[in-house]
Amino acid sequence: MTERTLRSPDDLAALRWNEAGLVPVVAQDAADGRVLMLAWANREALERALETGLMHYWSRSRARLWKKGESSGNLQRLVSLHGDCDADAVLARVRMEGPACHTGEATCFGELGDGTAEAEGAGGAGRGAGAEAGVPSSLLDELWEVLEARARERPEGSWTTRLLADENLRLKKLGEETVELVTALVRGDDRAPEEAADLVYHLMVALLGAGHSWAEVERELARRR
Repeated sequence: MTERTLRSPDDLAALRWNEAGLVPVVAQDAADGRVLMLAWANREALERALETGLMHYWSRSRARLWKKGESSGNLQRLVSLHGDCDADAVLARVRMEGPACHTGEATCFGELGDGTAEAEGAGGAGRGAGAEAGVPSSLLDELWEVLEARARERPEGSWTTRLLADENLRLKKLGEETVELVTALVRGDDRAPEEAADLVYHLMVALLGAGHSWAEVERELARRR
């Protein structure tokens, strides 16, 4: 599938702006795929979104830049931006804090239903991985969303819940998984991809437990790119 992710301000040059210098932006809930709202953005608004991690738009009625949630507190935290096939519209995958609509409803389109599902695996000496249905562009973003849900809900019997509750355990496991991956690579072991997946999972849990977000990692990678 064609890669159309907009990772840095430089990527915005590929978009086709209308005569007013705007593009329509569809905001989608990164956790469950619901369409939240439609707004317009100019280049500065999308640059601000990429730089701050918070969605900014252009108000045509007020003729000014605005940050979603600046008055209501209902912020949209950016997960990723994507141009469409014609480069004249943008999909913003976000994590919504509060309702998206000014009416107080979750979305500007009313009740859309929810067909999402999530799963988490943990076995052996504490190996774990997560997956969530929806329309994410990245399995890593998908996994992070599952981990955030575990952090909020803390379900009993979840390996992620146990790790988040015990800093020593999660850092110990991170170290163990690092060693196991290095060992597999040195030996030319076919299990190296499996060990790498274990390491990614434990790395994410360690970041979440320390108060960091995956979006911070993505922004740093984009900066280095």
